[in-house]
Amino acid sequence: MNEGAAHTSDGADGHIPVFLYHAVTDDPPAWIAEFTVSPKEFAAHLDAIVDSGRTPVTISVLADHLAGRAPLPPRPVLLTFDDGFADLPGPTAEALAERALPATAYLTTGAIAPGGRSLLPPAPMMTLGEAAELERSGMEIGSHTVTHAQLDTLSARELTYELRESKAVLEDALGHPVRHLAYPHGYNSAKVRSLSARAGYETATAVRHALSSDRDERYRIARLIVRQSHTLADVTAWLDGGGARIAPYRDGPRTVAWRWYRRGRAVLRGPEFAG
Repeated sequence: MNEGAAHTSDGADGHIPVFLYHAVTDDPPAWIAEFTVSPKEFAAHLDAIVDSGRTPVTISVLADHLAGRAPLPPRPVLLTFDDGFADLPGPTAEALAERALPATAYLTTGAIAPGGRSLLPPAPMMTLGEAAELERSGMEIGSHTVTHAQLDTLSARELTYELRESKAVLEDALGHPVRHLAYPHGYNSAKVRSLSARAGYETATAVRHALSSDRDERYRIARLIVRQSHTLADVTAWLDGGGARIAPYRDGPRTVAWRWYRRGRAVLRGPEFAG
């Protein structure tokens, strides 16, 4: 958290909904179905965002505020997409462009690069070559690591590889620096946050299923994970600044205990899929 950052003109609360989407399709693989919305539902969400009067921005705008470089516009809202499913550079990007909505896409390079390997189960994915198309359509590109492992269970060497290699692959493909990271399934720790900063990222998003705020942490920005079970009423409540906890806040005992359990399991089994 940057205590000296300028405050938003968003009013007294400063609550910021940062939506996290995965696939947008009527026919998702079973493993990602819980985190998938249909194109019809997605269109309704986007229309609600347009009608809310909020200002859609990319993660770079929030980063500039949290670093104290610039104020936020009134009532910001962010749309983010994880992994790089096949719908993203096609109908999903088109639905965003039709409404002039910017977004940020966090790509798992091992799942989209030629010859790459990841821990993601099989699913239709976009290609690395389509990342530049996403930028031209109005999306900002960030890293979602190489393999989509549980970062807070990795050794320093493994973690450094995940952070630096994915960044380098995307930068080679796009021809410019990649400034932002999303932790797979939101899993992070003090070590993960520190090494993310050292790897050259300016921000990192978690999940937390909470509203972000104008005082959120640069390397643990809260997002609202959109599930298949969420309704338009849920989306509207988040846009109104309610319906969820507000970051920043400390991890609870259950989160800490779950992290230690996963670390112990990783010692026995090796790196595991974050999902």
